[in-house]
Amino acid sequence: MSQSPLRKILLTVATGLVAVAAGVYGLENADAATYPNPGVVTGSTFAHDPSMVKRPAGGYLLAYTAPGIGLKTSADRTAFADAGKAFPNGTPWADKYTGGDTNLWAPDISYRGGKYIMYYSASTFGKSVSGIFMATSTTGAAGSWTNQGLVVESTAASGFNAIDPNLVVTSSGEWWMTFGSFWSGIKMVKLNPSSGKRADTTIRSIAERFTTDKAIEAPYVYEHGGYFYLFVAFDACCRGAASTYRTMVGRSKSITGPYVDRAGTAMTAGGGTEILASHGSVYGPGHPAVFADGTDSVLVYHYYTAAGDARLGINLLGFDSSAWPYAF
Repeated sequence: MSQSPLRKILLTVATGLVAVAAGVYGLENADAATYPNPGVVTGSTFAHDPSMVKRPAGGYLLAYTAPGIGLKTSADRTAFADAGKAFPNGTPWADKYTGGDTNLWAPDISYRGGKYIMYYSASTFGKSVSGIFMATSTTGAAGSWTNQGLVVESTAASGFNAIDPNLVVTSSGEWWMTFGSFWSGIKMVKLNPSSGKRADTTIRSIAERFTTDKAIEAPYVYEHGGYFYLFVAFDACCRGAASTYRTMVGRSKSITGPYVDRAGTAMTAGGGTEILASHGSVYGPGHPAVFADGTDSVLVYHYYTAAGDARLGINLLGFDSSAWPYAF
C-alpha cells in the first residue's frame, strides 16, 4: 500500500486526534465511522488469514489459508499476484488433523537466518484436534517448502486449540510462539532458535475471553518502542458480510505478559482495546499480522465485502502520545 507523503501526514493527524480523544475521554473505542478503509490493493486481492514478509532482495511475499497454503508476491505492497502453493503436491502428514481436507490454516511467514520460516495449522472447523507445523524454504517459491514437522498439538481434551501460530523473535533474540482459538484462549510457548521447535513443555496463558462463545483467536505479537503489543481477533469470522470479527490489542513490557488494554484490564480477564471493526462496506476486519517495513509498522488482515468475498486489507499503524496503536 503506497501513500503520498501529504496523505500520510493528514491521515496520521486525523486518526491521531481520534486516538487521543479516546484516551482523554476514557473511551475504549473510537466511533467505528472513524476507522480507515483498507489501503489500495490491486491485482489478486483475495486473502484469508494473511501474513506478509519483506524479502531480503526487495518486494513482499504473502501466505494465506488455502489448499496447500496460498502464496502471493508484490513488488510495492499494493499490486499482488498469485504465486502458487507452498505445498502443491499435498500434505499427507496433516491429514490426521484435517480429515483429509487439503486446506491449511493461518500460515505465519518470516525470514530468519537466510531462510523463510513458516508455521501453519491443520484442523477442522469447530474442533480442537489440531496441529501446528513448521516449514522452511530458501526461496519462498511455490513447491520449494520442506515440512519440518509438528511443533505443538491439541486434542479434544486439551482445553485449548493449537491453531493460528505466530513466531515472535524479541530484540534480545528469544524465540516464542503464540497461538490459540476459542476454548481457553491464547497461549504462548518458548522455542529453540536453533530448531524452531519447543524449548520446553511450559504452555503460558496470555489472553482469554469469558463470553458465552469465548471468541478470541489469531494472536500476533509486535515489539515496538519498549512494548510488546498483542493483537488478536474477537468475535465471529468466516460469515461473509455477517462476520463480526474485530481487531483488538493489549500491551506488556514483558514478552510473556501480563498484557493489558488501554483501560488497564488484563487480557487474561477478557480485556482488549479495539482498533479496527466493521465500518461502511468493510465487514469483519481481523486476523491481524504486523510487520516492520523500514520506519512503517504495517497491519495486514482480511475483511469481507458486502458480497461476502474475503479481501486483503493493509493499513499502516501509528502510535499516539500514550504509545497505543491505531490504524490509518
